[in-house]
Amino acid sequence: MRRIVALLGVLLLLTACASTPQAASRTSAPPTVAGTTTRAPDPVITSPNLRRVATVPLDAPFDGPESWGTDLAFQGNYAFVGNYDGFTVVDISDPEKPSVVTRVVCPAGQNDVSVYGNLLFLSVDEPRSGESCDSDVGRPSESSMWEGIRIFDISDVAHPRYVSAVRTECGSHTHTLIPGNGVHYIYVSSAGPIPDTYNCPPPHEMISIIEVSEDDPAAAHVVATPTLFEGRTPGRFGGCHDITAYPAKKLAAAACYGDGLLLDISDPVHPTVLQQVNDYTNFSVWHSATFNDDATKVVFTDELGGGTSPMCVRSVPRNKGGDGIYEITPDRKLTLEGLFKIPRDQTDGENCVAHNGGLVPAKGRDVLVQAWYQGGVSVMDFTDPAHAEEIAYFDRPPLTDKLGGAWSAYYYNGYIYASDVTKGLDILKLTDPRTDSAAEVRLKGLNAQSQEPY
Repeated sequence: MRRIVALLGVLLLLTACASTPQAASRTSAPPTVAGTTTRAPDPVITSPNLRRVATVPLDAPFDGPESWGTDLAFQGNYAFVGNYDGFTVVDISDPEKPSVVTRVVCPAGQNDVSVYGNLLFLSVDEPRSGESCDSDVGRPSESSMWEGIRIFDISDVAHPRYVSAVRTECGSHTHTLIPGNGVHYIYVSSAGPIPDTYNCPPPHEMISIIEVSEDDPAAAHVVATPTLFEGRTPGRFGGCHDITAYPAKKLAAAACYGDGLLLDISDPVHPTVLQQVNDYTNFSVWHSATFNDDATKVVFTDELGGGTSPMCVRSVPRNKGGDGIYEITPDRKLTLEGLFKIPRDQTDGENCVAHNGGLVPAKGRDVLVQAWYQGGVSVMDFTDPAHAEEIAYFDRPPLTDKLGGAWSAYYYNGYIYASDVTKGLDILKLTDPRTDSAAEVRLKGLNAQSQEPY
């Protein structure tokens, strides 16, 4: 957040677009291995069709005051949980009895994670004294500082091995993996510019694209830095917050702080902009995007307040801080068809706004599960985009003088997994006739920003 707050001070626009404060530096330590952890569950409020079946708490070494949980990825019987202090590997072969395989200490904000084959990738969006896990937080004005993507070998999932890192302009707030045949591409998103810094010069109206070979991941490098827009409205951010790719449809949707973009990624190294839209009435921070399965719709989220403010209260308009549901027309244009925001008012002390989510693969319906920080986890049916409705929810009680809540929530092979900033990994079971067909879909893996057809 400190990086984004600095940007806001310069640009005099939005509140912070990172989701939690920057973590303090810590000394690297060997991974800690633990088994199943059981504790008395926190009291929660849920709809009758959504129940919690397990929680994996943030145990040592991820039990400090700034060990914030972040994004999630899945492969086989494992969930990979990002954290400002590193990442955790959880065995979910029995989702109702999960166990920690290992916790890898590798501090940095935000440590958003993706996995594919034997490789794991982490986003680093803060200047560090070096690329390795034992580096310290550095000064952004110094040319020796590093930030970007870290790469791990997870062929032995119990003992992940650091391989290399790739430096990118303005670091990597989030990233999007586009798998290929032995060669993969990573779209790196980050805010900028930051004046008087070495690694984030103006105008930063671009993304970085990294090429990674499965045979030689240590040789990963930036292969392109395409400009996605030029001459933006004065005071708007450069760069993007998040990009969701749908390679099978040759499309990507980019949420770029002040704008939403629809991209043609037929050539992943040379994405082209099909349309750029903005909406100053309903959006403040274009944060992320999710396609429906046939790519006829895309849901863009608005992270009004940057994830640190109470935006789910009656004083905030219903058209702010939620989701915009867009139709993708046959000629590949975006048209706003509806808005959604959770109907449950939160307290003035709860940070709450739309955040990371993904599809529930229900046949014949468009259903999204989504994290709302202290607004909890919401399941939305947007089959009729003009009348989207919440059909299930999971909501923890308010925290006291603390930021927190669900950062990410995704459906994977019969269960919903929610990464809570301060509480750990919640595993939920959705039972509803509108979504029960989703249990028939079995995925080999899931990176929410890299959609695949069901």
